[in-house]
Amino acid sequence: MRFAIMLLTAAILATAGTARAQVKIGVTISTTGPAASLGVPQRNSIALMPSTVGGQTVEYRVLDDAGDSTKAVANARKLIDEGVDALIGSSTTPASLAMIDVAAEKQVPMIALAASSRLIEPMDAQRRWVFKTPQNDSLMADAIAAHMERAGVKTVGFIGFNDAYGDGWLAEATRAFAAHGIKLVATERYARADTSVTGQVLKLVAARPDAVLIAGAGTPAALPQKALHERGYAGKYYQTHGVANADFLRVGGRDVEGTVLPAGPILVAAQLPDSNPIKPVALDYVRRYEAANGAGSVATFGAHAMDAGILLQTAIPVALRSAKPGTPEFHAALRQALESSEELVLTHGVSNMTPQDHNGFDGRARVMVTIEGGAWKLLP
Repeated sequence: MRFAIMLLTAAILATAGTARAQVKIGVTISTTGPAASLGVPQRNSIALMPSTVGGQTVEYRVLDDAGDSTKAVANARKLIDEGVDALIGSSTTPASLAMIDVAAEKQVPMIALAASSRLIEPMDAQRRWVFKTPQNDSLMADAIAAHMERAGVKTVGFIGFNDAYGDGWLAEATRAFAAHGIKLVATERYARADTSVTGQVLKLVAARPDAVLIAGAGTPAALPQKALHERGYAGKYYQTHGVANADFLRVGGRDVEGTVLPAGPILVAAQLPDSNPIKPVALDYVRRYEAANGAGSVATFGAHAMDAGILLQTAIPVALRSAKPGTPEFHAALRQALESSEELVLTHGVSNMTPQDHNGFDGRARVMVTIEGGAWKLLP
């Protein structure tokens, strides 16, 4: 009997050891709420990720935070308490910023799917655990200002979310406008859940700018543009890369025709020249996503999640060489591997991360597009 108990105990210990060899990835994104048009394609992209990496099975645990910062933090803590080796999320800048403290406290790598450079800059003890796949808003703001200058824009009005996303864009846009000799003549803000921006729009129209930049994300970014059209504003319209999905086109309708914005190359993957190294990677993702979710369903936001997956698929085998999943040593090794990517081709660009740069994108990660006939068109 004693021998049998010893055998049973050994078998249980062996099974437990084998089970924990599994890599666990925790995901908190906004599949409901105002940012659902971002979170839903991200959730769909997680479903396309491989179940085995580096010879180890990978489990993805996905939670919804509805774009709420408090819920995102609670989800992050729950996932880490359940033993995840890395976090992906959240979909919005405010929720992602709130998660930084948790990732740093628990020393678990986090890959954000939000755009603000404040997530990774300035680099410090907390942000050394945080990475992100969307392009920095500074990279995109420079492209917008350069396009405005070429288009003869001298004055511009700004309306953006009254949260960290809008804060980051206002700061970067102000800098970029000044560098290109463009005067900011009106600044207005609004909430993601607002249903009317009449007061803000009246002030913008009264300032008579040559162009208006709307710094929003997802379908709520269509609200100011539709209101401006209703008030007869006939200047140029610019949006950020936070609107690059089919839902924005659907909600904006004819009111967003002619809008100009910077975007990740994947938005117009089929229009890229064959010499672009991003094109085959982006087209493969588009094919797989639309095969699972329907023609025309792909969104750049989902591709940010896929890029997080590609980064992890590259880093996990490296980390496995020195540590086992579920350990602090593995988490540290995974972080070090993530910040060592060199010319890694993703769906949105080519990543070269370093200990000082946890985004790693350059000008190859952006293109300028317009909306023509209800569809995205690559600009020269």
